[in-house]
Amino acid sequence: MKNSTIIIGILIFLMLGACNNGPKPIDYGAEGCHFCSMTIVDKQHAAQFVTKKGRTYSFDASECMLNHLKEIDRTTVAQYLVNDYSHPGTFVDATIATYLISNNIPSPMGEYLTAFNSLESASKAKEDNGGELFTWPQLLARFGVTN
Repeated sequence: MKNSTIIIGILIFLMLGACNNGPKPIDYGAEGCHFCSMTIVDKQHAAQFVTKKGRTYSFDASECMLNHLKEIDRTTVAQYLVNDYSHPGTFVDATIATYLISNNIPSPMGEYLTAFNSLESASKAKEDNGGELFTWPQLLARFGVTN
């Protein structure tokens, strides 16, 4: 009886551990973009959101995520994430990131949209490459995400 209780406890622990509602690592070079189906290879421009139910949707570029947001009920999203250009493969909260649109920094889908974890990093990139800085709300408006 005691052994079966321990086994049941371990199984419950393992099942609860498998219910991770956070971001999931992108399998670069193998995983496809949820919006355009392109293979995600660029660790500086990829994006992801996590729904309140814990499902993740990965994108090859921030612009693909923004375009997809026009097609869904955004109240189902718990977390928006973008790769930090200065730290490839590292997710940052998309709602507090600073964005640069610069013709000198290409992104996978041709919008020249790049995310940075701080205003300072984005401002430095703007100094070096030109362009225009955006906040998350400004970016949503620019891409016509209204819901």
